Amino acid sequence: MSYERGMLEKLSMPAKQEVKDEIIRTLFRHNGSIKEFASGEVIVDEIAAQFSLSKEQRESVLERTYLKESRIVKTPLWHRLLYRAANELANAHLVTRPSDTIHLTGKKEWLITEKGIDLAIRLMKIPSAQEDKLPVQSYETQEEISRMKKQPRPEQYIPFDERQKNKITKKITRIRSRSFRQAIIEAYNFTCSVCGLKINSPDSLSWEVEAAHIVPHRLNGKDDIWNGIALCRLHHWAFDVGWFSFSNNYRMLISPQLRNVIGDFGNIGDMAVFRNSLVSDKRILLPDNASFYPHENSIEWHRKHTFCS
Repeated sequence: MSYERGMLEKLSMPAKQEVKDEIIRTLFRHNGSIKEFASGEVIVDEIAAQFSLSKEQRESVLERTYLKESRIVKTPLWHRLLYRAANELANAHLVTRPSDTIHLTGKKEWLITEKGIDLAIRLMKIPSAQEDKLPVQSYETQEEISRMKKQPRPEQYIPFDERQKNKITKKITRIRSRSFRQAIIEAYNFTCSVCGLKINSPDSLSWEVEAAHIVPHRLNGKDDIWNGIALCRLHHWAFDVGWFSFSNNYRMLISPQLRNVIGDFGNIGDMAVFRNSLVSDKRILLPDNASFYPHENSIEWHRKHTFCS
């Protein structure tokens, strides 16, 4: 028995397969990415807590002698177990290594793949109906986001996806849907373009803002930058039902029917939140990069087919 194996058994450390499964679940809970397993990283203790590891189990070290350099290297046993488990996941194409991820995202992180997400769904018994709405970002979605952002802004733009739906697999649809959502909310800095609301969940993993299609997805509206806009949940709904739209120079157009809203409709307590947030001719908040602005063709379609003028 090797020295390392003896240490693992002596300390009753978790089996490598159990650690691999927990890394996949942790990646899923962290929207697809976690930092390297370095000393002081919160993620190391978070996974340890899932196994209720003792102080001794967390802090025990392996001592290895490098004869050529005449030095002893000490490695935390728990860190080594995490790394070995994650490395096997990478060999199975369930995650990507930090050395690979950095070339795509600029961050040295372990990043889950679509294959890894499929495993997480099975491990966590997530209903299939929820798969398309998952907030988790994979290596493949990050590749798609990168591709979307690098495309030149088209002059002649058709906001409808003319590809035959029966030729698009469920996995491709899932990747495009999640990529669209992430690309839009990132472009708008996680902020509602109408009211400016910017807030995330207490664990900082989920944002309130949503990516709204301008030409609806149900009508084959494209999943790309020029057919999307970031809106909070209230204004996403209001946009979809036609309470407001935009001019080609991105100023608010308010439905004249707003004057017919009666009583306390649209109020929160005594505050007329809904009415006050819809300001005629107000310029909406837009991405820093002008090439990511909604395309005029998408906006014109919305004014003609959805806006209650």
